[in-house]
Amino acid sequence: MTSLRDRASRLPLRIRLVAGFSAAMFVVLLAAGTFVYWRVGYALDRGLDTELVQATGALAPLVGAGGRVTDRSAADATGVAWQVLDPAGSVLDHGGASGTVGLVSERQLDRVGTTPRTFNVGDFLPISHDPYRLRVAPLDDGSGRFLLAAVRRDHRDEALRELLVQLVVAGLGALALTAWVGERLARAALRPVERYRRRAAAIAAGASDLRLDVSPSRDDEVTRLGHTLNDMLSSLERALDRERQFVNEASHELRTPITLLTSRVQLARRRPRTQAEHERVLEELQVDLDRLARLAEQLLELGSVAGRTGHESCDLAAVTARVVNQRRLAAPADAGDTSTEVPGEPVPVAVADFEVERMLTNLLDNAALHGAAPYAVTVDRPDPGWARLVVADAGPGLPPEILDTATRRFVRSEEARSRPGSGLGLALVQAMVAQAGGELRLCHAGHHASHGGRAPVACTHGHEMTVSILLPTGAPAAAE
Repeated sequence: MTSLRDRASRLPLRIRLVAGFSAAMFVVLLAAGTFVYWRVGYALDRGLDTELVQATGALAPLVGAGGRVTDRSAADATGVAWQVLDPAGSVLDHGGASGTVGLVSERQLDRVGTTPRTFNVGDFLPISHDPYRLRVAPLDDGSGRFLLAAVRRDHRDEALRELLVQLVVAGLGALALTAWVGERLARAALRPVERYRRRAAAIAAGASDLRLDVSPSRDDEVTRLGHTLNDMLSSLERALDRERQFVNEASHELRTPITLLTSRVQLARRRPRTQAEHERVLEELQVDLDRLARLAEQLLELGSVAGRTGHESCDLAAVTARVVNQRRLAAPADAGDTSTEVPGEPVPVAVADFEVERMLTNLLDNAALHGAAPYAVTVDRPDPGWARLVVADAGPGLPPEILDTATRRFVRSEEARSRPGSGLGLALVQAMVAQAGGELRLCHAGHHASHGGRAPVACTHGHEMTVSILLPTGAPAAAE
Protein backbone atom coordinates (compact mmCIF):
# COMPACT_ATOMS: atom_id res chain seq x y z
CA MET A 1 0.00 0.00 0.00
CA THR A 2 2.84 2.38 0.85
CA SER A 3 4.69 1.67 -2.39
CA LEU A 4 1.48 2.16 -4.36
CA ARG A 5 0.91 5.49 -2.61
CA ASP A 6 4.51 6.51 -3.32
CA ARG A 7 4.16 5.65 -7.00
CA ALA A 8 0.90 7.58 -7.19
CA SER A 9 2.52 10.62 -5.53
CA ARG A 10 5.16 10.71 -8.26
CA LEU A 11 2.53 11.04 -11.01
CA PRO A 12 1.93 14.50 -12.50
CA LEU A 13 -0.57 16.59 -10.59
CA ARG A 14 -2.86 16.76 -13.64
CA ILE A 15 -3.02 12.95 -13.82
CA ARG A 16 -3.74 12.70 -10.10
CA LEU A 17 -6.50 15.28 -10.34
CA VAL A 18 -8.13 13.50 -13.28
CA ALA A 19 -7.75 10.12 -11.57
CA GLY A 20 -9.29 11.41 -8.36
CA PHE A 21 -12.13 13.13 -10.22
CA SER A 22 -12.78 9.98 -12.30
CA ALA A 23 -12.77 7.79 -9.19
CA ALA A 24 -15.28 10.07 -7.49
CA MET A 25 -17.41 10.15 -10.65
CA PHE A 26 -17.27 6.35 -10.88
CA VAL A 27 -18.55 6.03 -7.31
CA VAL A 28 -21.36 8.51 -8.03
CA LEU A 29 -22.36 6.76 -11.28
CA LEU A 30 -22.21 3.34 -9.62
CA ALA A 31 -24.40 4.50 -6.74
CA ALA A 32 -26.87 6.19 -9.10
CA GLY A 33 -27.00 3.14 -11.43
CA THR A 34 -27.47 0.78 -8.50
CA PHE A 35 -30.32 2.89 -7.17
CA VAL A 36 -32.06 3.06 -10.58
CA TYR A 37 -31.60 -0.68 -11.15
CA TRP A 38 -32.97 -1.46 -7.68
CA ARG A 39 -36.03 0.77 -8.12
CA VAL A 40 -36.90 -0.66 -11.55
CA GLY A 41 -36.41 -4.24 -10.29
CA TYR A 42 -38.53 -3.45 -7.25
CA ALA A 43 -41.33 -2.06 -9.44
CA LEU A 44 -41.27 -5.10 -11.75
CA ASP A 45 -41.23 -7.57 -8.83
CA ARG A 46 -44.09 -5.70 -7.18
CA GLY A 47 -46.21 -6.17 -10.32
CA LEU A 48 -45.47 -9.90 -10.38
CA ASP A 49 -46.14 -10.20 -6.64
CA THR A 50 -49.52 -8.53 -7.05
CA GLU A 51 -50.44 -11.07 -9.72
CA LEU A 52 -49.27 -13.95 -7.51
CA VAL A 53 -51.25 -12.70 -4.50
CA GLN A 54 -54.41 -12.47 -6.58
CA ALA A 55 -53.83 -15.95 -8.05
CA THR A 56 -53.14 -17.45 -4.60
CA GLY A 57 -56.33 -15.92 -3.26
CA ALA A 58 -58.31 -17.44 -6.10
CA LEU A 59 -56.68 -20.91 -5.91
CA ALA A 60 -56.76 -21.48 -2.12
CA PRO A 61 -60.59 -22.02 -1.88
CA LEU A 62 -60.40 -24.57 -4.73
CA VAL A 63 -58.08 -27.00 -2.92
CA GLY A 64 -60.02 -29.96 -1.50
CA ALA A 65 -59.42 -32.12 1.56
CA GLY A 66 -57.17 -34.55 -0.30
CA GLY A 67 -55.02 -31.84 -1.78
CA ARG A 68 -56.78 -31.99 -5.14
CA VAL A 69 -58.29 -28.93 -6.84
CA THR A 70 -62.07 -29.26 -7.07
CA ASP A 71 -62.57 -26.96 -10.07
CA ARG A 72 -59.65 -27.29 -12.50
CA SER A 73 -61.10 -24.92 -15.09
CA ALA A 74 -61.38 -22.14 -12.51
CA ALA A 75 -57.82 -22.84 -11.38
CA ASP A 76 -56.45 -22.69 -14.92
CA ALA A 77 -58.36 -19.46 -15.48
CA THR A 78 -55.95 -17.67 -13.11
CA GLY A 79 -53.26 -17.87 -15.86
CA VAL A 80 -50.46 -18.95 -13.53
CA ALA A 81 -48.70 -22.25 -12.94
CA TRP A 82 -49.73 -23.81 -9.63
CA GLN A 83 -48.94 -26.78 -7.47
CA VAL A 84 -50.30 -28.27 -4.26
CA LEU A 85 -47.45 -29.66 -2.15
CA ASP A 86 -47.37 -31.87 0.91
CA PRO A 87 -45.02 -31.03 3.84
CA ALA A 88 -42.24 -33.08 2.20
CA GLY A 89 -42.47 -31.10 -1.06
CA SER A 90 -44.20 -33.81 -3.14
CA VAL A 91 -46.69 -32.56 -5.75
CA LEU A 92 -50.29 -33.54 -4.92
CA ASP A 93 -51.86 -31.61 -7.78
CA HIS A 94 -50.68 -29.15 -10.40
CA GLY A 95 -51.81 -27.02 -13.30
CA GLY A 96 -50.71 -24.46 -15.85
CA ALA A 97 -47.12 -24.77 -17.04
CA SER A 98 -45.93 -26.59 -13.91
CA GLY A 99 -45.09 -30.28 -13.96
CA THR A 100 -45.09 -33.07 -11.45
CA VAL A 101 -41.73 -32.05 -10.04
CA GLY A 102 -41.89 -29.54 -7.20
CA LEU A 103 -40.57 -26.09 -8.05
CA VAL A 104 -39.26 -25.56 -4.52
CA SER A 105 -37.15 -27.77 -2.25
CA GLU A 106 -38.06 -29.09 1.18
CA ARG A 107 -35.57 -26.64 2.75
CA GLN A 108 -37.37 -23.70 1.09
CA LEU A 109 -40.69 -25.05 2.41
CA ASP A 110 -39.23 -25.11 5.92
CA ARG A 111 -38.45 -21.40 5.53
CA VAL A 112 -42.09 -20.66 4.67
CA GLY A 113 -43.55 -21.70 8.02
CA THR A 114 -46.90 -20.05 8.57
CA THR A 115 -46.18 -16.93 6.51
CA PRO A 116 -46.33 -16.79 2.68
CA ARG A 117 -42.87 -16.45 1.09
CA THR A 118 -41.71 -15.38 -2.37
CA PHE A 119 -38.83 -17.08 -4.24
CA ASN A 120 -37.05 -16.66 -7.55
CA VAL A 121 -36.23 -19.83 -9.45
CA GLY A 122 -33.79 -19.83 -12.37
CA ASP A 123 -30.64 -17.74 -12.80
CA PHE A 124 -30.73 -14.15 -13.99
CA LEU A 125 -27.24 -14.48 -15.50
CA PRO A 126 -26.54 -16.71 -17.32
CA ILE A 127 -30.03 -16.74 -18.77
CA SER A 128 -32.17 -19.61 -17.47
CA HIS A 129 -34.72 -21.43 -19.66
CA ASP A 130 -37.35 -21.58 -16.90
CA PRO A 131 -37.19 -18.46 -14.77
CA TYR A 132 -40.08 -18.26 -12.30
CA ARG A 133 -41.17 -16.05 -9.47
CA LEU A 134 -42.97 -18.17 -6.88
CA ARG A 135 -45.31 -17.48 -4.01
CA VAL A 136 -45.65 -20.32 -1.50
CA ALA A 137 -48.45 -20.04 1.08
CA PRO A 138 -49.53 -22.56 3.75
CA LEU A 139 -53.13 -23.80 3.43
CA ASP A 140 -55.52 -22.98 6.28
CA ASP A 141 -56.99 -26.51 6.59
CA GLY A 142 -54.39 -27.63 9.15
CA SER A 143 -53.00 -30.35 6.88
CA GLY A 144 -49.56 -28.75 6.57
CA ARG A 145 -49.91 -28.63 2.81
CA PHE A 146 -48.75 -25.63 0.70
CA LEU A 147 -50.16 -23.87 -2.31
CA LEU A 148 -47.57 -22.68 -4.84
CA ALA A 149 -48.32 -20.12 -7.56
CA ALA A 150 -45.69 -19.23 -10.18
CA VAL A 151 -45.34 -16.73 -13.04
CA ARG A 152 -42.53 -16.61 -15.57
CA ARG A 153 -39.95 -13.83 -15.21
CA ASP A 154 -38.86 -13.66 -18.86
CA HIS A 155 -40.10 -10.13 -19.52
CA ARG A 156 -38.97 -8.91 -16.12
CA ASP A 157 -35.46 -10.38 -16.51
CA GLU A 158 -35.16 -9.14 -20.09
CA ALA A 159 -36.11 -5.61 -19.03
CA LEU A 160 -33.57 -5.67 -16.22
CA ARG A 161 -30.82 -7.04 -18.48
CA GLU A 162 -31.52 -4.33 -21.02
CA LEU A 163 -31.50 -1.71 -18.26
CA LEU A 164 -28.22 -3.09 -16.96
CA VAL A 165 -26.60 -2.88 -20.39
CA GLN A 166 -27.84 0.67 -20.90
CA LEU A 167 -26.61 1.73 -17.45
CA VAL A 168 -23.16 0.23 -18.09
CA VAL A 169 -22.87 1.84 -21.52
CA ALA A 170 -24.21 5.19 -20.35
CA GLY A 171 -22.04 5.08 -17.22
CA LEU A 172 -18.85 4.27 -19.12
CA GLY A 173 -19.65 6.98 -21.66
CA ALA A 174 -20.34 9.51 -18.93
CA LEU A 175 -17.17 8.46 -17.11
CA ALA A 176 -15.07 8.82 -20.26
CA LEU A 177 -16.64 12.20 -21.07
CA THR A 178 -16.18 13.58 -17.56
CA ALA A 179 -12.59 12.29 -17.47
CA TRP A 180 -11.86 14.05 -20.76
CA VAL A 181 -13.54 17.26 -19.59
CA GLY A 182 -11.73 17.03 -16.26
CA GLU A 183 -8.40 16.56 -18.03
CA ARG A 184 -9.05 19.59 -20.22
CA LEU A 185 -10.04 21.69 -17.19
CA ALA A 186 -7.05 20.52 -15.15
CA ARG A 187 -4.70 21.23 -18.05
CA ALA A 188 -6.20 24.72 -18.51
CA ALA A 189 -6.08 25.43 -14.75
CA LEU A 190 -2.47 24.25 -14.39
CA ARG A 191 -1.17 25.88 -17.56
CA PRO A 192 -0.36 29.15 -15.71
CA VAL A 193 1.45 27.12 -13.03
CA GLU A 194 3.67 25.58 -15.69
CA ARG A 195 4.36 29.05 -17.07
CA TYR A 196 5.23 30.19 -13.56
CA ARG A 197 7.59 27.23 -13.19
CA ARG A 198 9.42 27.98 -16.43
CA ARG A 199 9.69 31.66 -15.57
CA ALA A 200 10.87 30.83 -12.01
CA ALA A 201 13.50 28.51 -13.49
CA ALA A 202 14.72 31.39 -15.67
CA ILE A 203 14.84 33.69 -12.63
CA ALA A 204 16.74 31.05 -10.64
CA ALA A 205 19.22 30.84 -13.52
CA GLY A 206 20.10 34.51 -13.03
CA ALA A 207 17.46 36.58 -14.84
CA SER A 208 16.48 38.54 -11.70
CA ASP A 209 14.62 41.25 -13.62
CA LEU A 210 11.93 38.83 -14.85
CA ARG A 211 8.49 38.47 -13.28
CA LEU A 212 5.79 35.85 -13.57
CA ASP A 213 3.39 36.41 -16.46
CA VAL A 214 0.07 36.81 -14.64
CA SER A 215 -3.07 37.20 -16.74
CA PRO A 216 -4.80 40.52 -15.97
CA SER A 217 -8.20 39.14 -17.08
CA ARG A 218 -8.37 36.44 -14.42
CA ASP A 219 -8.82 36.58 -10.67
CA ASP A 220 -8.57 33.11 -9.17
CA GLU A 221 -6.32 31.18 -6.82
CA VAL A 222 -3.60 30.68 -9.42
CA THR A 223 -3.45 34.33 -10.49
CA ARG A 224 -3.45 35.46 -6.87
CA LEU A 225 -0.56 33.06 -6.29
CA GLY A 226 1.22 34.67 -9.24
CA HIS A 227 0.73 38.17 -7.82
CA THR A 228 1.98 37.00 -4.42
CA LEU A 229 5.06 35.40 -5.98
CA ASN A 230 5.76 38.56 -7.99
CA ASP A 231 5.54 40.62 -4.80
CA MET A 232 7.89 38.16 -3.11
CA LEU A 233 10.34 38.38 -6.03
CA SER A 234 10.24 42.18 -5.86
CA SER A 235 10.89 42.07 -2.11
CA LEU A 236 13.77 39.65 -2.62
CA GLU A 237 15.23 41.84 -5.34
CA ARG A 238 15.02 44.90 -3.10
CA ALA A 239 16.61 42.93 -0.26
CA LEU A 240 19.40 41.78 -2.56
CA ASP A 241 19.93 45.33 -3.76
CA ARG A 242 20.11 46.55 -0.19
CA GLU A 243 22.50 43.75 0.71
CA ARG A 244 24.65 44.48 -2.33
CA GLN A 245 24.67 48.19 -1.50
CA PHE A 246 25.48 47.45 2.13
CA VAL A 247 28.36 45.16 1.18
CA ASN A 248 29.75 47.78 -1.18
CA GLU A 249 29.42 50.56 1.37
CA ALA A 250 30.82 48.43 4.18
CA SER A 251 33.75 47.40 1.99
CA HIS A 252 34.40 51.04 1.18
CA GLU A 253 34.20 52.12 4.82
CA LEU A 254 36.33 49.24 6.06
CA ARG A 255 38.97 49.85 3.42
CA THR A 256 40.05 53.17 5.00
CA PRO A 257 40.94 51.93 8.52
CA ILE A 258 42.49 48.76 7.11
CA THR A 259 44.58 50.82 4.68
CA LEU A 260 45.68 53.08 7.52
CA LEU A 261 46.66 50.09 9.63
CA THR A 262 48.64 48.58 6.75
CA SER A 263 50.40 51.88 6.04
CA ARG A 264 51.30 52.41 9.68
CA VAL A 265 52.71 48.89 9.95
CA GLN A 266 54.75 49.37 6.75
CA LEU A 267 56.09 52.70 7.99
CA ALA A 268 56.99 51.19 11.35
CA ARG A 269 59.00 48.43 9.67
CA ARG A 270 61.05 50.71 7.40
CA ARG A 271 63.75 51.41 10.00
CA PRO A 272 64.73 50.27 13.46
CA ARG A 273 62.89 52.15 16.22
CA THR A 274 63.35 52.67 19.89
CA GLN A 275 61.01 51.24 22.45
CA ALA A 276 59.32 54.63 22.92
CA GLU A 277 58.77 54.94 19.17
CA HIS A 278 57.29 51.44 19.03
CA GLU A 279 54.95 52.27 21.89
CA ARG A 280 53.86 55.44 20.08
CA VAL A 281 53.19 53.41 16.91
CA LEU A 282 51.23 50.86 18.92
CA GLU A 283 49.13 53.65 20.43
CA GLU A 284 48.32 54.92 16.93
CA LEU A 285 47.47 51.39 15.81
CA GLN A 286 45.25 50.98 18.86
CA VAL A 287 43.26 54.09 17.85
CA ASP A 288 42.66 52.65 14.36
CA LEU A 289 41.79 49.24 15.78
CA ASP A 290 39.29 50.79 18.21
CA ARG A 291 37.67 52.65 15.32
CA LEU A 292 37.50 49.43 13.30
CA ALA A 293 36.02 47.54 16.28
CA ARG A 294 33.35 50.23 16.79
CA LEU A 295 32.45 50.06 13.13
CA ALA A 296 32.11 46.27 13.26
CA GLU A 297 30.05 46.50 16.45
CA GLN A 298 27.67 49.01 14.87
CA LEU A 299 27.29 46.81 11.79
CA LEU A 300 26.41 43.83 13.97
CA GLU A 301 23.89 45.87 16.00
CA LEU A 302 22.31 47.21 12.83
CA GLY A 303 21.92 43.70 11.44
CA SER A 304 20.40 42.35 14.66
CA VAL A 305 17.66 44.99 15.02
CA ALA A 306 15.33 43.39 12.43
CA GLY A 307 15.46 40.07 14.23
CA ARG A 308 14.11 41.39 17.52
CA THR A 309 10.57 40.26 18.20
CA GLY A 310 10.18 41.18 21.88
CA HIS A 311 7.23 43.15 23.22
CA GLU A 312 8.92 44.86 26.18
CA SER A 313 8.11 48.35 27.44
CA CYS A 314 9.72 50.97 29.65
CA ASP A 315 9.31 54.46 31.07
CA LEU A 316 10.79 56.85 28.50
CA ALA A 317 11.12 59.69 31.03
CA ALA A 318 12.99 57.55 33.60
CA VAL A 319 15.38 56.05 31.03
CA THR A 320 16.14 59.50 29.55
CA ALA A 321 16.89 61.02 32.96
CA ARG A 322 19.11 58.08 33.87
CA VAL A 323 21.15 58.22 30.63
CA VAL A 324 21.72 62.00 30.90
CA ASN A 325 22.75 61.71 34.57
CA GLN A 326 25.21 58.93 33.74
CA ARG A 327 26.83 61.07 31.05
CA ARG A 328 27.08 64.01 33.45
CA LEU A 329 28.77 61.81 36.05
CA ALA A 330 31.16 60.41 33.43
CA ALA A 331 32.18 63.93 32.27
CA PRO A 332 31.64 66.40 35.14
CA ALA A 333 33.38 69.21 33.24
CA ASP A 334 30.69 69.11 30.54
CA ALA A 335 27.74 68.44 32.84
CA GLY A 336 26.29 71.92 32.33
CA ASP A 337 26.22 71.59 28.54
CA THR A 338 23.13 69.32 28.57
CA SER A 339 19.73 70.41 29.81
CA THR A 340 16.75 68.10 30.24
CA GLU A 341 13.00 68.63 30.34
CA VAL A 342 11.32 65.44 31.53
CA PRO A 343 7.74 65.16 32.88
CA GLY A 344 7.25 64.10 36.47
CA GLU A 345 4.84 61.28 35.62
CA PRO A 346 5.84 58.09 33.74
CA VAL A 347 5.80 58.11 29.94
CA PRO A 348 5.38 54.44 28.99
CA VAL A 349 6.50 53.34 25.52
CA ALA A 350 6.41 49.94 23.84
CA VAL A 351 10.21 49.70 23.56
CA ALA A 352 12.73 47.86 25.71
CA ASP A 353 14.76 49.84 28.25
CA PHE A 354 18.14 49.07 26.65
CA GLU A 355 16.88 50.10 23.18
CA VAL A 356 15.80 53.53 24.39
CA GLU A 357 19.15 53.88 26.12
CA ARG A 358 20.98 52.92 22.92
CA MET A 359 18.96 55.35 20.78
CA LEU A 360 19.47 58.28 23.14
CA THR A 361 23.20 57.50 23.53
CA ASN A 362 23.66 57.50 19.75
CA LEU A 363 21.84 60.81 19.38
CA LEU A 364 23.87 62.46 22.15
CA ASP A 365 27.12 61.07 20.69
CA ASN A 366 26.17 62.47 17.26
CA ALA A 367 25.34 65.84 18.78
CA ALA A 368 28.66 65.95 20.65
CA LEU A 369 30.63 64.84 17.58
CA HIS A 370 28.97 66.88 14.83
CA GLY A 371 27.05 69.57 16.73
CA ALA A 372 27.82 72.09 19.45
CA ALA A 373 26.73 72.85 23.00
CA PRO A 374 24.33 73.55 24.54
CA TYR A 375 22.38 70.32 24.13
CA ALA A 376 18.70 70.02 25.06
CA VAL A 377 16.91 66.73 25.75
CA THR A 378 13.10 66.82 25.99
CA VAL A 379 10.47 64.13 26.68
CA ASP A 380 6.76 64.86 26.25
CA ARG A 381 3.39 63.51 25.10
CA PRO A 382 2.52 65.48 21.95
CA ASP A 383 -0.56 63.39 21.10
CA PRO A 384 -2.63 60.61 22.75
CA GLY A 385 -0.98 57.31 21.99
CA TRP A 386 2.43 58.82 21.21
CA ALA A 387 5.51 59.83 23.20
CA ARG A 388 8.35 62.02 21.90
CA LEU A 389 12.06 62.19 22.67
CA VAL A 390 13.82 65.27 21.26
CA VAL A 391 17.57 65.96 21.16
CA ALA A 392 18.62 69.44 19.96
CA ASP A 393 22.03 71.12 19.69
CA ALA A 394 23.40 74.50 18.59
CA GLY A 395 25.72 73.13 15.93
CA PRO A 396 25.73 73.82 12.17
CA GLY A 397 23.26 70.99 11.58
CA LEU A 398 22.75 68.90 8.47
CA PRO A 399 22.41 70.43 5.01
CA PRO A 400 18.85 70.23 3.62
CA GLU A 401 19.92 67.81 0.89
CA ILE A 402 21.24 65.36 3.53
CA LEU A 403 18.15 65.30 5.75
CA ASP A 404 16.27 62.78 3.57
CA THR A 405 19.21 60.38 3.28
CA ALA A 406 20.89 60.86 6.66
CA THR A 407 19.51 57.55 8.04
CA ARG A 408 21.09 55.49 5.29
CA ARG A 409 24.16 53.51 6.17
CA PHE A 410 27.50 55.33 5.88
CA VAL A 411 25.86 58.56 4.69
CA ARG A 412 27.76 61.62 5.98
CA SER A 413 28.04 65.22 4.91
CA GLU A 414 31.28 66.46 3.38
CA GLU A 415 32.15 68.36 6.56
CA ALA A 416 31.59 65.27 8.73
CA ARG A 417 33.99 63.08 6.74
CA SER A 418 36.97 64.77 8.33
CA ARG A 419 35.67 63.89 11.79
CA PRO A 420 35.57 60.48 13.48
CA GLY A 421 32.50 58.33 12.89
CA SER A 422 31.16 55.73 10.50
CA GLY A 423 27.77 57.09 9.44
CA LEU A 424 25.88 54.26 11.15
CA GLY A 425 24.52 56.01 14.26
CA LEU A 426 21.34 57.42 12.73
CA ALA A 427 20.86 54.27 10.65
CA LEU A 428 20.86 52.21 13.84
CA VAL A 429 18.44 54.60 15.57
CA GLN A 430 16.09 54.60 12.58
CA ALA A 431 16.12 50.78 12.43
CA MET A 432 15.17 50.49 16.11
CA VAL A 433 12.48 53.16 15.80
CA ALA A 434 10.98 51.45 12.74
CA GLN A 435 11.05 48.09 14.54
CA ALA A 436 9.01 49.67 17.35
CA GLY A 437 6.49 51.15 14.90
CA GLY A 438 7.63 54.72 15.52
CA GLU A 439 8.98 57.60 13.46
CA LEU A 440 12.30 59.47 13.31
CA ARG A 441 12.30 63.15 12.31
CA LEU A 442 15.24 65.36 11.43
CA CYS A 443 14.70 69.13 11.44
CA HIS A 444 17.06 72.04 10.82
CA ALA A 445 16.53 75.66 9.76
CA GLY A 446 12.90 75.10 8.77
CA HIS A 447 13.60 71.94 6.79
CA HIS A 448 12.05 68.66 7.96
CA ALA A 449 12.53 65.00 6.97
CA SER A 450 10.49 62.07 8.25
CA HIS A 451 11.75 58.49 8.38
CA GLY A 452 9.40 55.64 9.25
CA GLY A 453 5.70 55.95 10.10
CA ARG A 454 3.50 58.99 9.95
CA ALA A 455 2.55 59.92 13.49
CA PRO A 456 -0.22 62.56 13.82
CA VAL A 457 2.19 64.99 15.47
CA ALA A 458 3.40 68.31 14.09
CA CYS A 459 7.15 68.80 13.63
CA THR A 460 9.10 70.93 16.05
CA HIS A 461 10.09 74.25 14.49
CA GLY A 462 13.25 76.19 15.03
CA HIS A 463 16.65 76.88 13.51
CA GLU A 464 18.69 74.55 15.73
CA MET A 465 19.41 70.96 14.69
CA THR A 466 16.65 68.78 16.18
CA VAL A 467 16.24 65.01 16.11
CA SER A 468 12.84 63.72 17.29
CA ILE A 469 11.86 60.13 18.05
CA LEU A 470 8.12 59.41 18.13
CA LEU A 471 7.20 56.12 19.80
CA PRO A 472 3.83 54.46 20.42
CA THR A 473 2.92 54.40 24.08
CA GLY A 474 2.48 51.16 26.00
CA ALA A 475 2.25 49.75 29.51
CA PRO A 476 5.27 50.72 31.60
CA ALA A 477 7.68 48.06 32.69
CA ALA A 478 7.23 46.69 36.18
CA ALA A 479 9.39 48.43 38.74
CA GLU A 480 12.13 46.34 40.21
